[in-house]
This record gives sequence, structure tokens and C-alpha cells, in this order.
Amino acid sequence: MIFGLFDIFRVVISLLAFQMDMLYINCVCVLKACFKEINDNIENLQEFVMNNIPKRIYHEQKHPFLLIKLKALKKQHLMISDTVQMLNMIFSLHLLATIALSFKQIIFYLYFNVIQWQNGISLNRDRIYNIYFISFLIYYFLRLTMIVWACETGKNEATKTSTTIHDVLNSISDVQIKDELNLFSLQILHCNNTFSAKGLTVDATLLTTMVSSVSTYILILIQFLIITHSCDKACFKEINNNLENLRELMVNNLRQIYHEQRHPFLLIKLKALKKQHLMISDTVPDA
Repeated sequence: MIFGLFDIFRVVISLLAFQMDMLYINCVCVLKACFKEINDNIENLQEFVMNNIPKRIYHEQKHPFLLIKLKALKKQHLMISDTVQMLNMIFSLHLLATIALSFKQIIFYLYFNVIQWQNGISLNRDRIYNIYFISFLIYYFLRLTMIVWACETGKNEATKTSTTIHDVLNSISDVQIKDELNLFSLQILHCNNTFSAKGLTVDATLLTTMVSSVSTYILILIQFLIITHSCDKACFKEINNNLENLRELMVNNLRQIYHEQRHPFLLIKLKALKKQHLMISDTVPDA
């Protein structure tokens, strides 16, 4: 009964964490759409100035419509940037827990299956276990990849705003509009629109770093495993050689002395080998 309640609790926690991940991804995608709308509006303003308005009207009217539109976009961008910071603050602990859990689960689950494969256990597993193992790794990898993808594309869209503004600056000669665009560019410079968790930036670099770290740690653990098995094999071989030497000593050279003196030396040696074998057996993983 207790085991069943614990399993239910684990399932509920997993579903709750997955729902939190989807909520975070949804919020990031909404912010990405907002940044994209700002970029599209700035590009439309550039086309409106360059293609649709005669130069005489452009210099006479100073484009009050464009100034009003730019101020509205600047205010909208500031609100979205504040929302990004609020999102980072709300989901920071959850993101750290998700990243740490995924990192730990992938490493140790791969390592334990490598141990079982080396001991020949996984070869006897049924197909259901193999499907469970593969789906387990795919779940944690896709969960982390979706979060990184959303944050990376959102950051790229936010970075594109600065490039778009400088493109408009290079194609417009009106002083007032240039001043407004310079203020907009200065605002973007002071806004940090990267998605992070307590200083840990969530982007494609994080994913590549985690993949390389997982590979490195798995290789290190496998090397330790190989060294351990090599040492155990050498110890067992040494015990076998000692037993063979004792047998030759008893059979060939000291048959008469063996019956008379009971070979206390051999008894001591056998007890030492038995104790050594027991200690080595304790270090070997259960088959």
C-alpha cells in the first residue's frame, strides 16, 4: 500500500513538473512573438519611409506619425523586457531543478545500464525493459531540448531588434527620427533579454555543454569500471595461481610430510586466500 502511494506521488510530481515546463515554454513563445511583432513593425516603418512617401513631404512634415509609432514601440519593448525579467525570476528555481534532474538522470541511468551490459544482465532483459530505458532517455532529452529551443529562438528574436533598428538608422536622414531610434537602441543596450535561471543562461550553448559533459562523465565512469574489473580479474588470477602452487607442493614434493605435520603453513595460506577472495568478491557488483 505504501509502495503504491509512493508511486502515485511520483507520477503526480512528474506530471506537475512537465506542466510547469510547458507553461514556461508557452510564456517564452508568447514573448518571442511579441519581439517578432516589434521587429516587423520597425521594418514596415522603414519601407513606409523609403518607398511610399515623397521626399518633400518627408522633410516638411517630419513624420509625426512615425515618431508616435516609434515611441509606442519603444514603450512596448520596455514592457516586454520587464516581462522577461519577471519570467526569469518566477521560473528560475524550477529551471535549475529541471536542468539538474535531467543531467543527473541521464548520466546515472546510462552508467547503470553500461554496468549491467558489461555484467551480461541487460542481454537477458526483455523487450519491455529496453523500450522503457529508451523512452526514459528520450523523455528527459526532449524535455530539456524543448526548453532550450524556446529560449534560444526567443533570445535570437530579441537580438534581432537591435540589428533592425540600425538598418533603419542607415536608411533614414530625418534628425528627429534618428534621435528616437538612437534612444530606442540605447534602451535595448540596457535591457538584458536573455532567458536565464539564477545566472545560468538557457540557450543552445547550455545544451551543447551538457551533452559534452555527459559524454565526458560517462567515459570517466566507464574507465573506472574497466579499471575495477581489471583489478578484480588480476586478483582472482593471483588466487588461482597460489592455489595451483599449493596443490603442486602438496602432491609432488611433501606427501609424507603432509600426512605427518598437517602442513600448518598450507592451512595459514589457505585461510589467507579465502579471506582475500571474500574481500574481492565484495567489491564486484552483483551479477
